[in-house]
Amino acid sequence: MKRLLSLVAIIAVILLVVHLDRKASAAAARPLDLEGSLLNVKIPDYVESEMVDYTGMTISFNPEAHQANWVAWELTAEEAQGEEPRNGSFQQDTRVKGCPSPADYRHSGYDRGHLAPAGDMKWSPEAMRESFMMTNISPQAHTLNAGAWKKLEEKCRQWARRDSVLYIVCGPVLTDEVKERIGPTGVIVPQRFFKVVLAPYANPPRGIGFIMPNGAVEGGMQRAVVSIDDVEAVTGFDFFSALPDSIETIVESRADFNGWNRPR
Repeated sequence: MKRLLSLVAIIAVILLVVHLDRKASAAAARPLDLEGSLLNVKIPDYVESEMVDYTGMTISFNPEAHQANWVAWELTAEEAQGEEPRNGSFQQDTRVKGCPSPADYRHSGYDRGHLAPAGDMKWSPEAMRESFMMTNISPQAHTLNAGAWKKLEEKCRQWARRDSVLYIVCGPVLTDEVKERIGPTGVIVPQRFFKVVLAPYANPPRGIGFIMPNGAVEGGMQRAVVSIDDVEAVTGFDFFSALPDSIETIVESRADFNGWNRPR
């Protein structure tokens, strides 16, 4: 009987050790303490930037380009299921130097393309309204805005519901040669757009990047997949630098759409 009790005690200790080890591993894979800083984006000193905080997004606005360097936001599973109707009219943010008016896009041949999509802001009337600020808009060819870019936005909402939380940063690629401007303000027409997505609470954490031409995307979003490292090389920005180096190195080096898109 004593031997049996001793054996049970040993097994209990082993199970406790295994449980604690698994718990520690899970905690290491979930950088919860970094939540407030994951959307910080480091940009070169020579890039013009005015930081603008809205209810649902943070924007680094470039007054020379008259559009954002980047827009960053968190998208939770709950937010991705918001029911606030699409409701807003494009508005100039007069507080922000260089912000264009909606009229700058008129008869330009380009859509007023959302960077942070209105569909991600359905959790709040104010967030929805602010998504129509011209600080969140770039000139996009209709074939992109209504094509692969829109499909990627829809996919991100699916991925947020799957992974509980996503951190997303997107914007125009402003390092390309300027070939066209529109409107009296002179809004730069980007040749390409980028988006990077991080799922920090997935097990293990993972990330993916996209670079799309400002037009039809041959092969769709799958053909536009790149690593986050690739996006950093093109833009000069440093994304998700608050992550521990061991995690950042892994999530920013991969470009596997099938692996990323697989149900979990």
